[in-house]
Amino acid sequence: MYYTDRGIEELESRRGDEEVSFAWLAEQLRAFTDINPEFETPVDRLATWLARLDDEDDE
Repeated sequence: MYYTDRGIEELESRRGDEEVSFAWLAEQLRAFTDINPEFETPVDRLATWLARLDDEDDE
């Protein structure tokens, strides 16, 4: 288990039954990077990865 899995496990256990929109998620990512600008690059990479999951060119 990676260290980051702890946060993922907590997210799943606390909010796993909720449904959210990608607009809501995008707003939360913006808020997070406003508070934590040092994480701008990893958050941008995650958002780009999520946005392109269905792209056949990336496979």
